[in-house]
Amino acid sequence: MLLILTALVFALIGAALFVCGAWLIALGGSPYYVIVGLGFLVTASLLFLRRPAALWVYALVVIGSLVWAVWEVGFDWWQLGPRGGVIVLLGLWLLLPAIRRPLGFVSPTGARYPARALPVAVASLVSVIVAGYAMTQDPSNIAGELPKDAVIASPALGGQVPDGEWHQYGRTAFGQRYSPLTQITTDNVATLKEVWRYQTGDVKLPDDIVETTYQVTPLKIGDTLFVCTPHNWAIAIDAGSGKEKWKYDSNPGMNPDRQHQTCRGVTYWKDPAVAPGTACAERIYLPTSDARLIALDAATGALCTTFADNGVLHLETGMEYNPAGYYYSTSPPVAVAGKIIVGGAVNDNYSIHEQSGVIRAFDINTGALIWNWDSGNPDQTTPLPEGQHYTTNSPNTWSVSSYDEELGLIFVPLGNKVPDQLGMGRSEHVEKYSSSIVALDINTGQVRWVRQTVHHDLWDMDIPAQPALLDITKEDGTVVPALVGPTKQGDIYVLDRRSGEPLIPITEVPAPTGTIPEDFSAPTQPVSGLTFMPEPLTEKNMWGVTMFDQLACRIAFHRYKYEGRYTPPSLQGSIIYPGNFGTFNWGSVAVDPERQVMFGMPVYLAFVSKLVPRDEIPPKGEGEKGSEQGLNRNEGAPYGVFLNPFLGPLGIPCQAPPWGYVSGADLRTGKIAYKHKNGTVYDMTPLPLPFKVGVPGIGGPMITKGGVAFLGAAVDDYVRAYDVTTGRQLWEARLPAGGQSTPMTYTVGDKQYVVIVAGGHGSVGTKPGDYVIAYALP
Repeated sequence: MLLILTALVFALIGAALFVCGAWLIALGGSPYYVIVGLGFLVTASLLFLRRPAALWVYALVVIGSLVWAVWEVGFDWWQLGPRGGVIVLLGLWLLLPAIRRPLGFVSPTGARYPARALPVAVASLVSVIVAGYAMTQDPSNIAGELPKDAVIASPALGGQVPDGEWHQYGRTAFGQRYSPLTQITTDNVATLKEVWRYQTGDVKLPDDIVETTYQVTPLKIGDTLFVCTPHNWAIAIDAGSGKEKWKYDSNPGMNPDRQHQTCRGVTYWKDPAVAPGTACAERIYLPTSDARLIALDAATGALCTTFADNGVLHLETGMEYNPAGYYYSTSPPVAVAGKIIVGGAVNDNYSIHEQSGVIRAFDINTGALIWNWDSGNPDQTTPLPEGQHYTTNSPNTWSVSSYDEELGLIFVPLGNKVPDQLGMGRSEHVEKYSSSIVALDINTGQVRWVRQTVHHDLWDMDIPAQPALLDITKEDGTVVPALVGPTKQGDIYVLDRRSGEPLIPITEVPAPTGTIPEDFSAPTQPVSGLTFMPEPLTEKNMWGVTMFDQLACRIAFHRYKYEGRYTPPSLQGSIIYPGNFGTFNWGSVAVDPERQVMFGMPVYLAFVSKLVPRDEIPPKGEGEKGSEQGLNRNEGAPYGVFLNPFLGPLGIPCQAPPWGYVSGADLRTGKIAYKHKNGTVYDMTPLPLPFKVGVPGIGGPMITKGGVAFLGAAVDDYVRAYDVTTGRQLWEARLPAGGQSTPMTYTVGDKQYVVIVAGGHGSVGTKPGDYVIAYALP
């Protein structure tokens, strides 16, 4: 009976592989699955007939599959496993005496002898040996070292911030995410221990949207940490003990149309004209998800009522359209030269009638408008006259800006015009400024230069990250004020921040064509000489836990449109790789201004972008909540769009891992020194397996003069420390929730602390929480 059941299983597997394999061939794919399907069917037939030849045929299936797998992917265990795992396990099943005995023979004396195990045993043993060898290999790994010596002994760090403090999102105006502290080093970081833990009390609620996230990097001024929470509370915490000093709840309410319920940080300002100790001499500015900017006394959390409308600035002013929940500020504004400069996030792909992406500078004391720069109307920067409106749906800046007060410039990362995937009807100005880094004059808002990173963006390739500023020494000894701009598509732009001209060459390369008839695509796209752009996907990159879901992904790969990076969106569905999740996102990179190197976390996840004609879009469902994934309706446009990660039947990525790395690059030469898998599947699978696959993540790194980089971000709940020089992991600590934020560091007295906020991230599915956790040496 067992033999018959085994034969039936083999027959079903063979039939499925043959039929689906034939489909794959018809799509232009590999013939392997048809061949192996025939092998299963022949094996099944011989099992039904009780022929020992079944074991020889199946041994050929095992060896043939092994040879094919190694030919396709080499000795990469994570790709060999799905190709051969089921096949080898079934081979071991055939070795059972209960299977081999009916396949044997009866001697003249009446003794029954089972069929010989040798063919399948040898084939399976060879496969296991190859698998064992592959486990010792890491073909995706790039090993190397960054330069260790300082190029500039005392570099510009971006303002007069004491070494033991962290005054802005990226520590200083330069957004370097670099600390000059040296107490924690590569030699002692492994001994870090948790020293205090604080819970904000702001937790994800049942009515919250999916992307309710903690992305905040705390500020540290004096003896106080300042944080904000997803529902826009501002909290002051004692930096040494973790005890709460004050809390302010902005009460932004709930709105299911918001795409993001988050706060990346607050802004600190010390008024030089006000005596220390006076009310509101030092302020915290809190952006909210209902489009307000609130000024608070840093000492008490009380409203600074002389700012704007009793301490509250309403950012919807001047908008032609103002649908609730479509516009808000998720990132800390810039405080410089007596101004508070703020942008805003405009919901992706909701409607053609959304708010403007205007950037505005207000008087930091009174809230009076000083200038406005609207990328849809870039030449008019004087305050908008009464009765006029900012340009609807113009490219916005939802991320964090950096600035150089000496040059008088603020460097703004710009997004794309909504709808992201439809380029019809964009103005000349929108075509120029979408998905670019723009340098604006701090005093007037006038454009000084622009560097576009995607032409006619149809892929939501916003500039997602705060540019990092540092001085770079050229080969001839010339020191150039530079800007490092990470992008979603994986390019790192290294520019002269005075002019926007490249310090590392930029080339234009041919790009795929073939849009819908109403649209067009740019014939070429820029590529930086320093790029983490992945190799184009091929069928052999398709993955799954087993050969079956891998086959499904291979079929899906050929059914979608894919011609490489910048494949235009289509009605059949296009694979977008890297996807709009981004190789780099709002976490940016960290730079060492002494060594002139960078540390980052490149991530690789393919997405699918499928246009949907207007008449095929169903009515909005009751209780439907805002999200960037799934159906984006683009109300008023001829097409909506389905946006989803490219996943297989089991809900895991169709592309093979690794999906996430840590990497270091030399900013003087543009050379990538190392690239190592980062993170485990510990929190991705039903069983807590510590397999280091290299997992996705979102968040940012921080590095110190002690030679250590700190990073959470990955979808397993850990914060880790790395050697900046080699990328080698030195320490990790388990977090009680997802650590999708950027760590920071400071001192209290003579002790250095490292702090990370762990509250989870709805879009990547990590565990929610409300923790602020500090670590220090024993």
